[in-house]
Amino acid sequence: MKTIEIPGIEPKRLDIALAEVLELSRSKAQKIIADGRVLVNGTEANAHELVSSGSKVEVADPKAPIIDPNAKPIAPLNILYEDADVLVVNKPAGLLVHPTTTSNEPTLLDLLRAHIPDLDAVGDDTARAGIVHRLDKLASGVVIVAKTPEAFVHLKAQFAQRLTEKRYTALVMGNVTDDSGTITFPIARSQSNARMAARPSSQEGKDAITHFDVLHRYASATLLDVRIETGRTHQIRVHFFALGHPVAGDDLYTIRGVKQIPLDRLFLHARALTIDLPSGERKTFEAPLPPELELALTKLAEPHLQRTAR
Repeated sequence: MKTIEIPGIEPKRLDIALAEVLELSRSKAQKIIADGRVLVNGTEANAHELVSSGSKVEVADPKAPIIDPNAKPIAPLNILYEDADVLVVNKPAGLLVHPTTTSNEPTLLDLLRAHIPDLDAVGDDTARAGIVHRLDKLASGVVIVAKTPEAFVHLKAQFAQRLTEKRYTALVMGNVTDDSGTITFPIARSQSNARMAARPSSQEGKDAITHFDVLHRYASATLLDVRIETGRTHQIRVHFFALGHPVAGDDLYTIRGVKQIPLDRLFLHARALTIDLPSGERKTFEAPLPPELELALTKLAEPHLQRTAR
């Protein structure tokens, strides 16, 4: 805890005072208070509380992760490949790749820093040190990380120039009638909520290209092999939601009347990444489907629920 001085003798709301002293946005100050990181005169505070120069205000480091005693421990790094330039890992579902402005929870970056001591010197921003691409928190699968500044530039260019091949396994709700297809709806941030939204081609949005092939059809869902050319936020989730086939286990992109299957996570797994390494070698890295997703497919494949692809 660090004690901070509140200027002025006139009382003011704690969130306003904190924002001014720490040079934060008011919403960020409110988040720090709500997380229980602020004490006023030795007692956990609330944003509406009035403080002045006579108040003892103590603040925990806002960058330090919040320790939830009920949270599951973070699994150690699942390393798929490593050399002097890069590290490739299989990220578990539920783990953020790097910190965000709205969360201080542990991230993949925390594990990477412990494994690569000089990682903060790699890249343009220490908050995303070595990170050249991301996966949704709720998704699992292959993530490649740069270990040196030179590797960072090389890998970043690979993604920017769309020279990589990214393949996912996804289970979507309902029967996808086409055996294969390409979705090209542009994607933009929704103006009404926190979601992203697919736009008609005539409207503004970032270009997004998603290819898919049907692997198997079940009674209430379709298993897909998905390849994306672009890497927009929530791209696969948004594109299939726009088609009326939300990804199984998705609590954000839901359609009223579309029945979900019981699943504790998003059924989206980054199965394979093909990329040119700094050494010049082109390699494909693969991560097996997690056991909980295999189990979900096993249950769907029960004889009375099974339906083969055409």
